[in-house]
Amino acid sequence: MEFVNPSGEELSGTKRRFQTLTSLGLDRWSDATEKDAELILESCNGYFQYNPYNAWFKSLDQIISGTNYSYYSSLFPACHLDLIPFATYSKWYELKSRQKRQLIEIAGNALGQALQRSSIELLVLNGETVVRTLETLSGNVFTNTVLPHWALPRKNSHDVPGRAYQGKIKEIFGIPLRRSIKVLGYNHNIQSSYGMTATVKQAIGDWIAKNNGASS
Repeated sequence: MEFVNPSGEELSGTKRRFQTLTSLGLDRWSDATEKDAELILESCNGYFQYNPYNAWFKSLDQIISGTNYSYYSSLFPACHLDLIPFATYSKWYELKSRQKRQLIEIAGNALGQALQRSSIELLVLNGETVVRTLETLSGNVFTNTVLPHWALPRKNSHDVPGRAYQGKIKEIFGIPLRRSIKVLGYNHNIQSSYGMTATVKQAIGDWIAKNNGASS
């Protein structure tokens, strides 16, 4: 939804969210100039002021509201980072293990360099897959706590338990971050976990507000 519509056609005009080869008039990314790079950076920095994918980000913004940061704030902006910063035609769960490993190896350097050069002090991880992947990239195992009031109900089977994760990371894929970054995470995927309720979302948001350390 960031680059193409449901039919697989590239977004264009006012619907376009990021720069593309077409919008920049390029045949391949290796032809990009410094000016093209500036336009790409501009589209990333202004993403939430123009045409954000609200169906995805509004839920996440509510979850992190207790940190006093927001994707939509120019004064206290939150930054959305993808562990795999590459658009793929297939969804993550549809990829083969070999393909996932290759993407993680490539993405590790990009994420490590981005965090190293940033002032980010807190990472909020959305979903079990993200948690496990960051554990792999950082060489850490985060503290895992089962919280019964985060459980997602099931009619014909056991409820899906809710898990909270906490930890700190100092490097990504061997790249030193030059500081310790706090990590908070949860196993449910806010946007796509079946049976996600407003009550559980609120509980996760309250937990992040309590543990993010913004007031300390």
